[in-house]
Amino acid sequence: MKAICVYCGANPGHDASYAEAARALGRAMVEQNLALVYGGGNVGLMGVIADEVLKHGGEVTGVIPTALVEREVGHTGLTRQFIVKDMHERKAMMASLADGFIAMPGGMGTLEELFEMLTWSQLGIHRKPIGLLNVAGFYDQLAGFISHASAQGFIRPEHVALMQVEAEPEHLLRRLSQAK
Repeated sequence: MKAICVYCGANPGHDASYAEAARALGRAMVEQNLALVYGGGNVGLMGVIADEVLKHGGEVTGVIPTALVEREVGHTGLTRQFIVKDMHERKAMMASLADGFIAMPGGMGTLEELFEMLTWSQLGIHRKPIGLLNVAGFYDQLAGFISHASAQGFIRPEHVALMQVEAEPEHLLRRLSQAK
């Protein structure tokens, strides 16, 4: 793996552990020589992880739609920044630039991006590993719901296994590299 796409909030959240996890993930990615691909913003957890990767000499590629450049305050200090037409183009470009995916705490957009990559993997559109960084139990209920949906016959066990869940960035990166 050379690049990981990280989906995360355009807000920092209320718990300081979310930002600390973003910094820890950024440092771990640089230590493992993994480039960051992300949504291109300079706000929330997006800005935190991008700044941390850059601070430690890593490579950061942002992909942001024109309509969000002002709203999310597009990051101006990145290695590369692509300004694209819309969210569909953004997600497709991010997916093509990455060798794996991680969802950190975030809102609707983060969840939508995570589930799109899980669906694409389930359908065989890509075979890239997908991880969930479960900071301070943020995703416990989501993981429980996925297990429930599987138990009810809506998600096959092999598709549940597409999502690697870890609380520590280093452990998650190791699992993703082993899954590749």
